[in-house]
Amino acid sequence: MERSDRRAKKSLLCLITSLVALGLLFGPAAGTYKVWAAEKKELVIGGALCLTGVQAPLDMPGLRGAQVAVKELNEKGGILGRPVKFINLDGKSDPVTVGNVTVQLINQGAELVVAPCDFDFGGPASREAQKAGRVGISTCASSPLYSSKALGDKQFTLSMWNTTMGAAAAEYAYVEKGWKTAYVVTDTFIDYTTSLSEYFIKAFEMYGGKVFAEDKYTQGDQDFSAQLARIQALQEKPDVLFISSYMPDLGTIIRSIREVGINTPIMGGDSYDDSGLFDALGDKFGNDIWFVTHSWMGPEGKVGMDKFLERYQKEFGEAPDTAFVATGYDTIMVMAQAVEKAGSTDGAAVAKVMETTEFDLLTGKLKWSDAGTGHEPNKEAVLVELAQGKPAFIGWRRPEKVPPP
Repeated sequence: MERSDRRAKKSLLCLITSLVALGLLFGPAAGTYKVWAAEKKELVIGGALCLTGVQAPLDMPGLRGAQVAVKELNEKGGILGRPVKFINLDGKSDPVTVGNVTVQLINQGAELVVAPCDFDFGGPASREAQKAGRVGISTCASSPLYSSKALGDKQFTLSMWNTTMGAAAAEYAYVEKGWKTAYVVTDTFIDYTTSLSEYFIKAFEMYGGKVFAEDKYTQGDQDFSAQLARIQALQEKPDVLFISSYMPDLGTIIRSIREVGINTPIMGGDSYDDSGLFDALGDKFGNDIWFVTHSWMGPEGKVGMDKFLERYQKEFGEAPDTAFVATGYDTIMVMAQAVEKAGSTDGAAVAKVMETTEFDLLTGKLKWSDAGTGHEPNKEAVLVELAQGKPAFIGWRRPEKVPPP
């Protein structure tokens, strides 16, 4: 009886060994090789980008860029050998909703978080990512408030801060165009527009320029008559108007200025990088306008841009119409590079890599400072001119004089 038991055990052992060998040769059966399954488990990146509401024109292009990046990564084997899955839940241009959907994404297994392109809307996503120990990156929030000091040591923004954006505009205006005086109009609706004006003024004055005044406007008013009357009443005409606002009201503001015969050059930030603005102004009013943005969506913009454009065209059947698609693409690619270098998605390890690496991206070279100094982004910027309603590439800039945040 004992000999029979030994024979039975030996036969069972042979059977198990054979099954293992078959699994190694032909792939695991269901429920087999938990180690293999863990290695191939999807790496989930969660996005709270806003697809509806006032924030959508900035976030929707970023979502498309992110989708191109994820597809490219998966074609090359994913991240750390794991297929990448990007899940975006609409933040609906509402800070509370953004925070809630971020919690939902983390509960669904998101190991990294993509936050909306603005401090007011993106901040809630990064706060929830920080609570969960995840790295969060806003695709293009440019307020200096989007920092590790305000949001936590694992939070970043891919964008230059408004310190750089405002300084790039000021340097181009004063040094390259020779404009010595300016009049500023600030949309007070969100921090992006208020801080952009603040740093343009500081930088312009650092170069020696004079700002006649800063006027105020609030998105949604749709009545620019009072501000327009004050500009018309100026005894000395400024060399440049710096208008910090965004669509849809931005188009109305500029048209109002041009319709009364004011042809003063106009400057602004990355919110001008919107095909809706180009269409609203057309070839009649879309002239003598310059703005600072994140990239140039043409093959002359950056090495590798031509391949990205091909991928985008294949995916969506059209060319990208704004640089915000590149910010979404670069956000995913930074995550991929940092996770590969860290060897895991651990928040502290990934954040450390991001603090100690210079990234060469479609949106320019980027180096973040450490968490103690706010994860301040040292970033290149692009200057674009709008002529006859069509954007034209001027070039990359890294301003010499950047006001402190």
